[in-house]
Amino acid sequence: MRKNVFGRRFKRDTNQRKALFKSLLSSLVLKERIKTTEAKAKAVKRDADKIITKAKEKGKDAKRLLSSYLFPNAIDKLMEKIAPRFAKRQGGYTRIVRLGKRVSDNAEMVLMEWTENKIENSELKIQNSKEKKDRKMQTKDTKRRQTKKSPNKTELKKEAKKTKSKNKK
Repeated sequence: MRKNVFGRRFKRDTNQRKALFKSLLSSLVLKERIKTTEAKAKAVKRDADKIITKAKEKGKDAKRLLSSYLFPNAIDKLMEKIAPRFAKRQGGYTRIVRLGKRVSDNAEMVLMEWTENKIENSELKIQNSKEKKDRKMQTKDTKRRQTKKSPNKTELKKEAKKTKSKNKK
């Protein structure tokens, strides 16, 4: 029976588990999306909701509490940039998107991200990547046009025979 037992262990002792969650949460705050297993994402989701709610309060006591969940550089970003996005929202701060199974061990992989993402930045990145691809294709085309085609072995042999036949005459 599972009475009064909560959370997931992940075959780690308490300190290792806390360190795992701290690094996953800090990565989520700093990168705004992480790719991890489904079990880890579900376990971290609970803490992610807690830290956003606490970060919305602002103040020294909130910062101290967040220091047990996050690294120092992640705390600043969370309080200054991410928490204000969720000012009107009361919960459901994260989204889990399934990506499929991992090849090596067949574990279900997911993408965990904030629900209030900055769409403008992602659209700009997509446009920039398309422009870079276009530039790459243009440079490849110009390089192909500029370089002369080097002769094959068979073409070299044919030219050698022609020069020999001309020399004999």
